[in-house]
Amino acid sequence: MVGGHKWCIDYFPNGYTESCANFISLFVNLLDDDDDAEEPVKGKFNVSFIDEAEKHKPMYISETGTFNFYSESMMGYNMFMKKDVLEQSSHLMNDCFTIQCDIMLFSSKDAGGDKVPLPEIDQHLNNLLQTKVGADVTFEVSGEMFAAHRCVLTARSKVLMAQLFGPMKEGTTTSCVIQIKDMEAKVFRALLSFIYTDSLPLLEDDDMEEDEGEAMEEGQEEEAAEDEMAEVAEQGQGEEAAEDETELQWLQDLLVAADRHDLQRLRFICEKRLSERIGVTSVASTLALAEQRHCRGLKEACLKFIQVQSPLCLQKVMATDGWEPLITTYPSVLNELIAKLASNQK
Repeated sequence: MVGGHKWCIDYFPNGYTESCANFISLFVNLLDDDDDAEEPVKGKFNVSFIDEAEKHKPMYISETGTFNFYSESMMGYNMFMKKDVLEQSSHLMNDCFTIQCDIMLFSSKDAGGDKVPLPEIDQHLNNLLQTKVGADVTFEVSGEMFAAHRCVLTARSKVLMAQLFGPMKEGTTTSCVIQIKDMEAKVFRALLSFIYTDSLPLLEDDDMEEDEGEAMEEGQEEEAAEDEMAEVAEQGQGEEAAEDETELQWLQDLLVAADRHDLQRLRFICEKRLSERIGVTSVASTLALAEQRHCRGLKEACLKFIQVQSPLCLQKVMATDGWEPLITTYPSVLNELIAKLASNQK
Protein backbone atom coordinates (compact mmCIF):
# COMPACT_ATOMS: atom_id res chain seq x y z
CA MET A 1 0.00 0.00 0.00
CA VAL A 2 1.33 3.43 -0.96
CA GLY A 3 -0.81 6.53 -0.40
CA GLY A 4 -3.85 4.36 0.29
CA HIS A 5 -3.54 2.56 -3.04
CA LYS A 6 -2.59 -1.02 -3.85
CA TRP A 7 0.36 -1.56 -6.19
CA CYS A 8 2.30 -4.44 -7.65
CA ILE A 9 5.33 -4.96 -9.89
CA ASP A 10 4.66 -6.91 -13.09
CA TYR A 11 7.73 -8.79 -14.32
CA PHE A 12 8.07 -10.28 -17.80
CA PRO A 13 11.26 -12.43 -18.01
CA ASN A 14 11.01 -12.75 -21.80
CA GLY A 15 9.92 -9.19 -22.53
CA TYR A 16 6.45 -7.70 -22.68
CA THR A 17 6.30 -7.96 -26.48
CA GLU A 18 8.13 -9.89 -29.19
CA SER A 19 10.13 -6.80 -30.11
CA CYS A 20 11.84 -6.84 -26.69
CA ALA A 21 12.21 -10.61 -26.27
CA ASN A 22 15.91 -10.22 -25.42
CA PHE A 23 15.10 -7.97 -22.46
CA ILE A 24 13.29 -8.27 -19.16
CA SER A 25 10.31 -5.94 -18.79
CA LEU A 26 9.18 -4.31 -15.53
CA PHE A 27 6.01 -2.35 -14.89
CA VAL A 28 4.32 -0.75 -11.89
CA ASN A 29 0.61 -1.62 -11.77
CA LEU A 30 -2.12 0.23 -9.86
CA LEU A 31 -4.55 -2.37 -8.44
CA ASP A 32 -7.35 -0.12 -7.18
CA ASP A 33 -10.84 -1.61 -7.58
CA ASP A 34 -12.50 1.73 -8.34
CA ASP A 35 -12.74 1.67 -12.15
CA ASP A 36 -15.04 4.72 -12.14
CA ALA A 37 -12.59 7.04 -10.40
CA GLU A 38 -12.54 10.35 -12.26
CA GLU A 39 -9.25 11.62 -10.86
CA PRO A 40 -6.09 9.70 -11.76
CA VAL A 41 -3.41 8.88 -9.21
CA LYS A 42 -0.52 11.15 -10.10
CA GLY A 43 3.00 10.09 -9.21
CA LYS A 44 6.40 8.94 -10.34
CA PHE A 45 8.60 6.00 -9.43
CA ASN A 46 12.05 4.54 -9.79
CA VAL A 47 13.04 0.90 -10.02
CA SER A 48 16.39 -0.48 -8.91
CA PHE A 49 18.13 -3.63 -7.90
CA ILE A 50 18.16 -3.68 -4.12
CA ASP A 51 21.94 -4.12 -3.85
CA GLU A 52 22.54 -1.07 -6.06
CA ALA A 53 20.05 1.03 -4.10
CA GLU A 54 21.77 0.25 -0.82
CA LYS A 55 25.13 1.18 -2.29
CA HIS A 56 23.64 4.39 -3.73
CA LYS A 57 25.05 3.52 -7.15
CA PRO A 58 23.18 4.99 -10.13
CA MET A 59 24.24 2.35 -12.67
CA TYR A 60 21.03 0.33 -12.88
CA ILE A 61 18.57 2.69 -11.21
CA SER A 62 15.86 3.90 -13.58
CA GLU A 63 13.69 6.90 -12.70
CA THR A 64 10.60 8.01 -14.57
CA GLY A 65 8.84 11.29 -15.06
CA THR A 66 5.36 11.99 -13.69
CA PHE A 67 2.51 9.70 -14.77
CA ASN A 68 -1.26 9.58 -14.32
CA PHE A 69 -2.21 6.11 -13.06
CA TYR A 70 -5.67 4.65 -13.50
CA SER A 71 -7.04 1.36 -12.18
CA GLU A 72 -5.25 -1.62 -13.74
CA SER A 73 -2.90 0.68 -15.65
CA MET A 74 0.78 -0.20 -16.05
CA MET A 75 3.74 2.13 -16.40
CA GLY A 76 7.32 1.02 -16.71
CA TYR A 77 10.03 -0.33 -18.98
CA ASN A 78 9.70 -2.63 -21.99
CA MET A 79 13.49 -2.96 -22.09
CA PHE A 80 14.65 -2.66 -18.48
CA MET A 81 17.78 -4.79 -19.00
CA LYS A 82 19.05 -7.36 -21.46
CA LYS A 83 18.50 -10.91 -20.25
CA ASP A 84 22.08 -12.04 -20.91
CA VAL A 85 23.43 -9.01 -19.03
CA LEU A 86 21.25 -9.82 -16.01
CA GLU A 87 22.27 -13.48 -16.08
CA GLN A 88 25.96 -12.53 -15.96
CA SER A 89 25.57 -9.74 -13.40
CA SER A 90 26.09 -9.74 -9.65
CA HIS A 91 22.39 -8.93 -9.16
CA LEU A 92 21.44 -12.55 -9.87
CA MET A 93 22.14 -14.85 -6.92
CA ASN A 94 20.83 -18.43 -6.75
CA ASP A 95 18.65 -17.67 -9.79
CA CYS A 96 16.96 -14.85 -7.87
CA PHE A 97 17.16 -11.08 -7.78
CA THR A 98 15.42 -8.41 -5.72
CA ILE A 99 13.79 -5.30 -7.16
CA GLN A 100 13.00 -2.18 -5.15
CA CYS A 101 10.35 0.24 -6.38
CA ASP A 102 10.07 3.68 -4.79
CA ILE A 103 6.78 5.46 -5.54
CA MET A 104 6.15 9.15 -4.93
CA LEU A 105 2.55 10.33 -5.16
CA PHE A 106 1.33 13.89 -5.59
CA SER A 107 -1.79 15.34 -4.03
CA SER A 108 -4.53 16.22 -6.50
CA LYS A 109 -5.16 19.47 -4.63
CA ASP A 110 -2.51 22.08 -4.25
CA ALA A 111 -2.28 23.92 -0.94
CA GLY A 112 -2.91 27.22 -2.74
CA GLY A 113 -6.10 25.96 -4.35
CA ASP A 114 -4.99 26.02 -8.00
CA LYS A 115 -2.78 23.39 -9.57
CA VAL A 116 0.63 24.52 -10.73
CA PRO A 117 1.13 23.37 -14.34
CA LEU A 118 4.05 21.08 -15.05
CA PRO A 119 7.08 22.71 -16.71
CA GLU A 120 6.63 23.01 -20.47
CA ILE A 121 9.85 24.71 -21.51
CA ASP A 122 11.16 21.52 -23.13
CA GLN A 123 8.03 21.28 -25.29
CA HIS A 124 8.22 24.94 -26.22
CA LEU A 125 11.89 24.74 -27.18
CA ASN A 126 11.33 21.54 -29.13
CA ASN A 127 8.54 23.29 -31.04
CA LEU A 128 10.97 26.10 -31.78
CA LEU A 129 13.46 23.56 -33.14
CA GLN A 130 10.87 21.79 -35.29
CA THR A 131 9.27 24.95 -36.74
CA LYS A 132 12.65 26.71 -37.23
CA VAL A 133 11.06 30.05 -36.33
CA GLY A 134 13.81 32.60 -35.67
CA ALA A 135 16.59 30.18 -36.62
CA ASP A 136 19.83 32.05 -37.25
CA VAL A 137 22.39 29.31 -37.90
CA THR A 138 22.43 26.29 -40.21
CA PHE A 139 24.49 23.12 -39.93
CA GLU A 140 25.21 20.68 -42.74
CA VAL A 141 25.71 17.10 -41.58
CA SER A 142 26.08 14.21 -44.04
CA GLY A 143 24.22 16.18 -46.68
CA GLU A 144 21.30 17.19 -44.43
CA MET A 145 20.60 20.74 -43.28
CA PHE A 146 19.66 21.58 -39.69
CA ALA A 147 18.41 25.04 -38.69
CA ALA A 148 18.98 26.10 -35.09
CA HIS A 149 19.17 29.08 -32.74
CA ARG A 150 22.52 30.43 -31.57
CA CYS A 151 21.22 31.57 -28.19
CA VAL A 152 19.96 28.08 -27.31
CA LEU A 153 23.10 26.32 -28.52
CA THR A 154 25.49 28.62 -26.71
CA ALA A 155 23.49 28.49 -23.48
CA ARG A 156 23.78 24.70 -23.44
CA SER A 157 27.33 24.05 -24.64
CA LYS A 158 30.58 25.90 -23.99
CA VAL A 159 32.03 24.23 -27.06
CA LEU A 160 29.28 25.64 -29.26
CA MET A 161 29.68 29.00 -27.50
CA ALA A 162 33.33 29.10 -28.58
CA GLN A 163 32.47 27.85 -32.06
CA LEU A 164 29.78 30.47 -32.65
CA PHE A 165 31.05 33.48 -30.68
CA GLY A 166 34.69 32.81 -29.81
CA PRO A 167 37.86 33.90 -31.66
CA MET A 168 37.41 31.03 -34.13
CA LYS A 169 33.71 31.67 -34.60
CA GLU A 170 31.96 30.28 -37.65
CA GLY A 171 28.78 31.36 -39.39
CA THR A 172 28.60 35.08 -38.64
CA THR A 173 25.59 35.50 -40.92
CA THR A 174 22.36 33.58 -41.28
CA SER A 175 23.30 32.61 -44.84
CA CYS A 176 26.47 30.86 -43.74
CA VAL A 177 26.35 27.09 -43.33
CA ILE A 178 28.54 25.36 -40.75
CA GLN A 179 29.71 21.93 -41.85
CA ILE A 180 29.95 19.19 -39.23
CA LYS A 181 32.28 16.38 -40.26
CA ASP A 182 32.73 12.87 -38.89
CA MET A 183 29.12 12.63 -37.69
CA GLU A 184 25.98 11.03 -39.11
CA ALA A 185 22.83 13.07 -39.55
CA LYS A 186 20.80 10.87 -37.18
CA VAL A 187 23.39 11.44 -34.45
CA PHE A 188 23.40 15.22 -34.89
CA ARG A 189 19.59 15.21 -34.96
CA ALA A 190 19.53 13.47 -31.57
CA LEU A 191 22.21 15.85 -30.26
CA LEU A 192 20.13 18.88 -31.26
CA SER A 193 17.00 17.37 -29.75
CA PHE A 194 18.78 16.86 -26.43
CA ILE A 195 20.15 20.41 -26.46
CA TYR A 196 16.61 21.78 -26.82
CA THR A 197 14.73 19.34 -24.56
CA ASP A 198 17.34 17.93 -22.12
CA SER A 199 16.07 14.41 -22.83
CA LEU A 200 17.33 11.61 -25.04
CA PRO A 201 15.07 11.00 -28.05
CA LEU A 202 14.32 7.59 -29.49
CA LEU A 203 16.22 6.45 -32.55
CA GLU A 204 13.97 7.43 -35.43
CA ASP A 205 12.09 4.65 -37.24
CA ASP A 206 13.34 5.81 -40.65
CA ASP A 207 16.94 5.31 -39.55
CA MET A 208 16.14 1.89 -38.11
CA GLU A 209 14.25 0.75 -41.20
CA GLU A 210 17.01 1.89 -43.54
CA ASP A 211 19.70 -0.04 -41.69
CA GLU A 212 17.48 -3.09 -41.20
CA GLY A 213 16.60 -3.12 -44.90
CA GLU A 214 20.27 -3.37 -45.82
CA ALA A 215 20.78 -6.20 -43.35
CA MET A 216 17.73 -8.04 -44.69
CA GLU A 217 18.93 -7.81 -48.29
CA GLU A 218 22.27 -9.29 -47.38
CA GLY A 219 20.60 -12.04 -45.38
CA GLN A 220 18.24 -12.90 -48.24
CA GLU A 221 21.09 -13.26 -50.70
CA GLU A 222 22.99 -15.57 -48.38
CA GLU A 223 19.94 -17.69 -47.50
CA ALA A 224 18.36 -17.95 -50.97
CA ALA A 225 18.82 -21.72 -51.00
CA GLU A 226 17.06 -22.26 -47.65
CA ASP A 227 13.43 -23.38 -47.48
CA GLU A 228 10.72 -20.78 -46.80
CA MET A 229 10.18 -21.54 -43.10
CA ALA A 230 13.87 -21.38 -42.25
CA GLU A 231 14.25 -18.16 -44.23
CA VAL A 232 11.43 -16.46 -42.34
CA ALA A 233 12.86 -17.49 -38.96
CA GLU A 234 16.38 -16.39 -39.81
CA GLN A 235 15.13 -13.14 -41.31
CA GLY A 236 13.36 -12.36 -38.05
CA GLN A 237 16.55 -13.00 -36.11
CA GLY A 238 18.50 -10.87 -38.59
CA GLU A 239 16.09 -7.97 -38.19
CA GLU A 240 16.37 -8.12 -34.40
CA ALA A 241 20.17 -8.31 -34.51
CA ALA A 242 20.35 -5.45 -37.01
CA GLU A 243 18.08 -3.33 -34.81
CA ASP A 244 20.23 -3.95 -31.73
CA GLU A 245 23.43 -3.22 -33.67
CA THR A 246 22.00 -0.03 -35.17
CA GLU A 247 20.90 1.33 -31.80
CA LEU A 248 24.21 0.33 -30.21
CA GLN A 249 26.23 2.16 -32.87
CA TRP A 250 23.91 5.16 -32.56
CA LEU A 251 24.46 5.32 -28.79
CA GLN A 252 28.22 4.96 -29.18
CA ASP A 253 28.35 7.77 -31.75
CA LEU A 254 26.05 9.93 -29.63
CA LEU A 255 28.32 9.47 -26.61
CA VAL A 256 31.26 10.69 -28.70
CA ALA A 257 29.23 13.69 -29.88
CA ALA A 258 28.18 14.51 -26.32
CA ASP A 259 31.79 14.34 -25.17
CA ARG A 260 32.96 16.55 -28.04
CA HIS A 261 30.35 19.20 -27.17
CA ASP A 262 30.78 18.94 -23.39
CA LEU A 263 27.21 17.80 -22.74
CA GLN A 264 27.88 15.86 -19.55
CA ARG A 265 24.29 14.81 -18.85
CA LEU A 266 23.88 13.34 -22.34
CA ARG A 267 27.26 11.65 -21.98
CA PHE A 268 26.15 9.99 -18.74
CA ILE A 269 22.81 8.90 -20.23
CA CYS A 270 24.56 7.28 -23.21
CA GLU A 271 27.08 5.64 -20.90
CA LYS A 272 24.28 4.18 -18.80
CA ARG A 273 22.33 2.93 -21.83
CA LEU A 274 25.46 1.30 -23.25
CA SER A 275 26.17 -0.36 -19.89
CA GLU A 276 22.73 -1.98 -20.09
CA ARG A 277 23.36 -3.27 -23.62
CA ILE A 278 26.74 -4.94 -23.22
CA GLY A 279 26.88 -8.29 -25.00
CA VAL A 280 29.39 -10.78 -26.36
CA THR A 281 29.45 -9.18 -29.81
CA SER A 282 29.61 -5.58 -28.57
CA VAL A 283 31.73 -5.60 -25.42
CA ALA A 284 35.07 -5.13 -27.21
CA SER A 285 34.00 -2.07 -29.21
CA THR A 286 32.20 -0.61 -26.19
CA LEU A 287 35.26 -1.14 -24.00
CA ALA A 288 37.47 0.59 -26.57
CA LEU A 289 35.07 3.54 -26.62
CA ALA A 290 35.01 3.69 -22.82
CA GLU A 291 38.81 3.77 -22.70
CA GLN A 292 39.03 6.39 -25.46
CA ARG A 293 36.48 8.69 -23.82
CA HIS A 294 37.52 8.03 -20.21
CA CYS A 295 34.14 6.58 -19.20
CA ARG A 296 35.13 4.82 -15.99
CA GLY A 297 31.69 3.43 -15.19
CA LEU A 298 31.21 2.00 -18.67
CA LYS A 299 34.72 0.57 -18.70
CA GLU A 300 34.20 -1.18 -15.37
CA ALA A 301 30.89 -2.62 -16.58
CA CYS A 302 32.63 -4.04 -19.67
CA LEU A 303 35.47 -5.54 -17.66
CA LYS A 304 33.04 -7.14 -15.21
CA PHE A 305 31.02 -8.58 -18.08
CA ILE A 306 34.11 -10.22 -19.60
CA GLN A 307 35.32 -11.37 -16.18
CA VAL A 308 32.29 -13.60 -15.56
CA GLN A 309 32.15 -15.19 -19.02
CA SER A 310 32.82 -18.86 -19.67
CA PRO A 311 35.92 -19.84 -21.70
CA LEU A 312 33.70 -20.48 -24.73
CA CYS A 313 32.14 -17.01 -24.50
CA LEU A 314 35.59 -15.47 -24.06
CA GLN A 315 36.64 -17.09 -27.32
CA LYS A 316 33.60 -15.55 -29.00
CA VAL A 317 34.50 -12.13 -27.57
CA MET A 318 38.06 -12.46 -28.88
CA ALA A 319 36.73 -13.45 -32.31
CA THR A 320 34.71 -10.25 -32.76
CA ASP A 321 35.89 -7.47 -35.08
CA GLY A 322 36.37 -5.11 -32.15
CA TRP A 323 38.83 -7.25 -30.20
CA GLU A 324 42.00 -6.77 -32.28
CA PRO A 325 41.69 -2.94 -32.47
CA LEU A 326 41.03 -2.88 -28.71
CA ILE A 327 44.19 -4.71 -27.63
CA THR A 328 46.29 -3.01 -30.31
CA THR A 329 45.23 0.54 -29.47
CA TYR A 330 44.81 0.10 -25.71
CA PRO A 331 47.18 -2.67 -24.53
CA SER A 332 46.83 -1.54 -20.91
CA VAL A 333 43.20 -2.69 -21.00
CA LEU A 334 44.39 -6.22 -21.74
CA ASN A 335 46.57 -6.10 -18.62
CA GLU A 336 43.61 -5.00 -16.50
CA LEU A 337 41.49 -7.77 -17.97
CA ILE A 338 44.13 -10.41 -17.28
CA ALA A 339 44.30 -9.22 -13.67
CA LYS A 340 40.52 -9.54 -13.31
CA LEU A 341 40.46 -13.00 -14.87
CA ALA A 342 43.30 -14.05 -12.58
CA SER A 343 41.29 -12.91 -9.57
CA ASN A 344 38.64 -15.49 -10.54
CA GLN A 345 41.12 -18.24 -9.74
CA LYS A 346 41.68 -17.09 -6.17
